[in-house]
Amino acid sequence: MAFGNVLVIGNSGVGKSTLINAVLGEDKAVTSSGTEGTTKELKIYTSTDENVQFRVIDTIGFEPSLVKRRKAIDAVKKWSKQAAKDGDPDTDINVIWFCVDGTAKKLFPDSIAALSKATSLWKSIPIIVVITKSYSQMERPENIAVVKKAFSGHKKQPSAIIPVVADEYVISETSVVPEDGIAELIDVTNRLMPEGKRAAEEDVAAFKLKRKRAMARGIIGTFTALGTTATVVSVPIADALMLSPIEVAEINALASLYEVKKNETSKKFFDTIVEVGTVSVAARGAINALKLIPGINLAASVVNAIIAASFVAAIGQGSAYAFEQVYLGKKSLEDLDWLRKLIESELSREFIEKVT
Repeated sequence: MAFGNVLVIGNSGVGKSTLINAVLGEDKAVTSSGTEGTTKELKIYTSTDENVQFRVIDTIGFEPSLVKRRKAIDAVKKWSKQAAKDGDPDTDINVIWFCVDGTAKKLFPDSIAALSKATSLWKSIPIIVVITKSYSQMERPENIAVVKKAFSGHKKQPSAIIPVVADEYVISETSVVPEDGIAELIDVTNRLMPEGKRAAEEDVAAFKLKRKRAMARGIIGTFTALGTTATVVSVPIADALMLSPIEVAEINALASLYEVKKNETSKKFFDTIVEVGTVSVAARGAINALKLIPGINLAASVVNAIIAASFVAAIGQGSAYAFEQVYLGKKSLEDLDWLRKLIESELSREFIEKVT
């Protein structure tokens, strides 16, 4: 099966390289912060995962400077002409990701003009507008409307507009915006590929699940660190209740990752995890056991941090597994008895031994 090719275009600093790494699940593209981009020439990235059936071509970012912008446009056009001259179908561009910054809330006409000039040889190629850094769900409809307005009057319209968060964003010790929109982008990109370059549905599903598991590990790691720093104080932990805001935020982030919608049924599911992980007999028993570990010559603040981190990690692991089972259709949100036992097992003797 031949690989499809995705061309990634956008202004410098919109997060093209971060997006590429998020989609491929590997840190291949170099990322940076600031106004100038890190990509100085066109680079092709291929995933080592055999289920990913497309390559990603990172381009030079469009800079505010007219000279630098022209250089970026010329680089894409030169590559396009060479690919067309070679006549190799494996070098054809099949889908274009046009990246715009979701925090900017505006899309200037010159960005659309630069896109049109750079991709003039591929008039029939579908364009997906990727709204990067879409941290605020409330602002996403507004950002989509901005993109539609910017493209109004243009002959070529986007085939899709997808808000994404390519790298989790920590707002506070109890608030994290997890990666989002990546699975949808993979789905839509594959669907827009020509026949013969389209991956089988089961291959895409396998890759998406693998990415979700990796993202879940990242979420759990982030909240575990937050749980540690939130309790590095000499205050004895009487029970796990003080951790509940962090655990609730962690559960919500994992639920969003596994596409669990918020409704009355899912609320009972969430509440069960929180209850078992904070104020249940299992939770209190685990904390008491941890506090009685003999031979620990550590400051109270360090012990508190260890207990907090362990609890957040355990609840995260249990929640991630539970949401994955729901995502795969193997369990439902009504399976509360199964869920209770699952979370209790995360706080079992094996958990105590692991922490010890």
